[in-house]
Amino acid sequence: MAPSDFTNPKSVDEVMAGLADNDYLADEGLATSIFLSLTLGRPLFLEGEAGVGKTEVARVLSRWLGGRLIRLQCYEGIDSAQAVYEWDYARQLLHLRTAEATSDDLDASRLEAELYDERFLIRRALLEAIDAPPGAPPILLIDEIDRADDEFEAFLLEALSDYSITVPELGTFTAERPPRVVLTSNRTRDVHDALKRRCLYHWVEHPDFDREVEIVKLRAPGVADSLARQVAAATEAMRGFGLYKPPGVAESIDWALSLAALGRESIDETSVKATLGTVLKYREDQDRVANHGIPDLVRNALLRGG
Repeated sequence: MAPSDFTNPKSVDEVMAGLADNDYLADEGLATSIFLSLTLGRPLFLEGEAGVGKTEVARVLSRWLGGRLIRLQCYEGIDSAQAVYEWDYARQLLHLRTAEATSDDLDASRLEAELYDERFLIRRALLEAIDAPPGAPPILLIDEIDRADDEFEAFLLEALSDYSITVPELGTFTAERPPRVVLTSNRTRDVHDALKRRCLYHWVEHPDFDREVEIVKLRAPGVADSLARQVAAATEAMRGFGLYKPPGVAESIDWALSLAALGRESIDETSVKATLGTVLKYREDQDRVANHGIPDLVRNALLRGG
């Protein structure tokens, strides 16, 4: 699909092909959820462990469909000023002082109207997405919604119900072409059912062995096939060790690239010990893998990976 074509894909297979063309290998379940989200015009809620590729879905959709990617990163305490808009008080004050210095007869009502003109409006992610210029609908990524609080969730639910935002001084902005919305959550807490009901939902799993091999080969093309398979096998095994932060696909890719940069075409105990920090980011997790036995990890990865 060309970036200028705003029509939705016609099938799940078309979605899988479009994502693959942009270096994202989705399974059928995720591709189906994306297809239905685009077709029905519903936000897509992606939940899963960190590192499984949730945020990357929005980036890939932006590249594939041609819409601008607008990212709202959630965090504890986020409110409408950070998410929707705020006024540029410094520029408003400068305008006020300039008016006072250059005019002997200030019209208070006219000056107030000038101060609350769109030129002093700082648009944040939600308003940018809803009042987007003509063209391909933007991709609005609401990242890590589980880090926000209940009040912001309620506000977000209202905003996504009709894709409109009211700025009291200017009026209501309503999307002519609603943005394509992707919400992500690492499930550090449960998101309210009301917001989930507004969305289509998909739990994003870690890829299976064969798909992870293909992802590593795609994103790290200089890595030997045997090394890609061994890294995928070892990473898959480590996810079963009950780690605090199981490695995601991004860590698999980094690990493969690191081993290749050291000139390895196959893993061994020495290289695994030396590069474990590229795949495991907590000392406790590294200790747990060591306690399970790095020799066994390497041996099993070589057997499975070839």
